[in-house]
Amino acid sequence: MLLQKEKQYKGDKLYMGKKVLFVASECTPFVKTGGLADVIGSLPQALQQTENIDVSVMLPLYQEIWDNWQNQLTKINSLPLNVGWRKHDATIYHTTHQGIPFYFIKNDYYFSRHGVYGYEDDGERYLFFCQAVMEALKVIDFEADILHAHDWQAGLAIAFANITPPTKQLKTVFTIHNIKYQGILLKDAYADLFNISDEHIGGLEWDGLLNCMKSGIFHADKITTVSPTYAEEITFPFYGEGLDSIIRERKNDVIGILNGIDLNDYNPNTDPHLNTKYSYSRIKKKENKEILQKKLGLKVDPEIPMYVMITRLVEQKGLHLVQAILDEFLNENVQFVLLGTGDYEFENFFYHAEKRNKEKLVSYLGFDEALARQIYASGDFFVMPSLFEPCGLSQLIALQYKTVPIVRETGGLKDTVTPFNEYSLEGNGFSFKNYNAHELLEQLKYSLSIYQNEEKWQALLKNVNKSYYSWDDSAHAYADLYHELHQA
Repeated sequence: MLLQKEKQYKGDKLYMGKKVLFVASECTPFVKTGGLADVIGSLPQALQQTENIDVSVMLPLYQEIWDNWQNQLTKINSLPLNVGWRKHDATIYHTTHQGIPFYFIKNDYYFSRHGVYGYEDDGERYLFFCQAVMEALKVIDFEADILHAHDWQAGLAIAFANITPPTKQLKTVFTIHNIKYQGILLKDAYADLFNISDEHIGGLEWDGLLNCMKSGIFHADKITTVSPTYAEEITFPFYGEGLDSIIRERKNDVIGILNGIDLNDYNPNTDPHLNTKYSYSRIKKKENKEILQKKLGLKVDPEIPMYVMITRLVEQKGLHLVQAILDEFLNENVQFVLLGTGDYEFENFFYHAEKRNKEKLVSYLGFDEALARQIYASGDFFVMPSLFEPCGLSQLIALQYKTVPIVRETGGLKDTVTPFNEYSLEGNGFSFKNYNAHELLEQLKYSLSIYQNEEKWQALLKNVNKSYYSWDDSAHAYADLYHELHQA
């Protein structure tokens, strides 16, 4: 039986027997392309450890996972599935990692490919995955009472759970990590790929197309986003990416819950990538800066303020603003380090910007996890002027490494970075409101003036040292939401 009445105690917390199945397209340490993987890798542990919620996770079994983890996977079952007229098998595998059960859906046709996303048939691939989730729930040793799906790739799992529920009392939660990416299929795909009656097409169709993000929003019992501000922002056309009207319609069911980070992983006192470990010591942080300056060929001087960016080189990250003011800002006695890869426009800009400012700017066009940690640990300021940012993890990591964030007031950036007030000495960073290059430049120069004032700088650092964004608060908020659904 689901939702069993028996109660058991763990410590001083009442555990109600809730079982939650996370459905997502990526998860650390198995496969990662972005912040979604960090969330799916960390939140289940926090829920299980701090809130006594029994969590399992279901993912596609990509070739990358199979290559690296197959010796740790146990085959459970193989189920026949129809995707329209196509006949496929969904083979279910299982493993346990750090106390969390993981289930994987294997199908060579859809998932034995290089990489995760970017294929023309991505909509069909994740339709198959979501359909397989419904069938898997009937055979795995996990009787979920809440299905928690993440982003468009899992949106159809919410729809199928509503239309053809695998269990009678299954409740659903859909989390929007980034509403910009929606999973679009041609409307003709309904007859070609879906094995449900025509009466349900209204819950999937949007603007003459089939929309996986919309289907999750429409069918879910509750909808969450990854920050409170983003939950409000997506009710407006600029941020809602065409779905703002349905968000407004369901506003009473939408809640913003801020992401956290794994403070054990992102810990400068234990980080194996750092030459000099530290907790709060500015002297040891400066030692990291000197090591990085030498490594990157910059002038070795720990007193020169270092501004850093670790980012995907895409428009969302505010790089057009940086383009407009970077050369002017580098006239100051500063150093600037960028690590990232992405669109040719921005890679080309930073490549040539480094040529123009060799003594002050290093552009590392690629990604290196060890170097990223060293940059977090060495920087004095972390620059993140995003056009939009549902939550953002980089500013949280920067705060953990005692690096002061400079952000635009949007989404999770607004929720986590409080602008420093040099009179009240409150605030843990710098921020600006409008998507405007001059406002960014003004904050960069203002931050430099605070750095040069020892009393104010120390007050700011004291506030940064108190800024912790673990998963504990987020887990509690999700537990409350699950409890509300559990009681409904």
